[in-house]
Amino acid sequence: MLTGAVETYLAVRRAAGFALRCEGSLLKRFAAFSEARKQHYVSTEIAIEWAGLAQSVPQRARRLGMVIRFARYLRAENEHHEVPPAVFGAEKLPRPTPYIVTGKQIQQLVTAASQSRFRICRSTYSTLFSLLACTGLRVSEAIHLRLDDITPNGLVIRRTKFRKSRLVPLHKTARAGLERFLQQRRLCASFENHVFVSLQRKPLSLGAVDEAFRTAVKRAGLPPGLGRARPTPHSLRHAFAVRALETCPDSRDAITKHMLALSTYLGHSKVAHTYWYLEAVPDLMRDIADRAEQFAMGGQTCP
Repeated sequence: MLTGAVETYLAVRRAAGFALRCEGSLLKRFAAFSEARKQHYVSTEIAIEWAGLAQSVPQRARRLGMVIRFARYLRAENEHHEVPPAVFGAEKLPRPTPYIVTGKQIQQLVTAASQSRFRICRSTYSTLFSLLACTGLRVSEAIHLRLDDITPNGLVIRRTKFRKSRLVPLHKTARAGLERFLQQRRLCASFENHVFVSLQRKPLSLGAVDEAFRTAVKRAGLPPGLGRARPTPHSLRHAFAVRALETCPDSRDAITKHMLALSTYLGHSKVAHTYWYLEAVPDLMRDIADRAEQFAMGGQTCP
């Protein structure tokens, strides 16, 4: 019974756009574990026992969180299913402090990337890092771009992290830089449809981008950030989001529209993921505190 319920649950959530590869496998194992004990409904005791078999507390919390969501889904139609308490704590650890690169540091990274021994690498990575910085794309989105995704209206980002497609406008300077790169790239890999390719004339991998970025960071001499924060390719996306938030208008209605537009542009599944930058970046928090203080003192910055 539970095995069939898992299949139905996964089908419903996957139809809503969730991949659930790891979660699906674990829930099937939970169902088999329960049925081996002659239990055909979600049981709190068995769920905690099964989740407790994981090696670490975070893994146990994640396993139990999967069962909790599954149990809530089933209990809506059958009260025999029990919803376990989150006895192992929160599933997700706090998000790490982002490393925000400055405009000058971005220039240094792009310059460092253009110092590779190989001409195609110089052009590829300097263009890629520039594109990430000026569009806020995820690295995975950029390396999956194909030539026909570059349109007169911007970049078409197709069915990415949350199986959503979106259009990312390009500034005329970004378009010009991308076109200069493509003129060189067509000479090296004319039969490959991906925009960014490796020395082997194949699409770039995430590992190759990480390695090239680490090399550029070392050449540019970027300092470590607060705590354990270190610059990664994703730092360019963080920097784009922060710059966009810094230009946010003052009025409440304008802020709401600005945040919603930015969340859509970045491809966030929830606007809360965009608001996270407000609490994660000290400069933005100071701006919020200053404006709140002005408002409390009778100012008009937060109508």
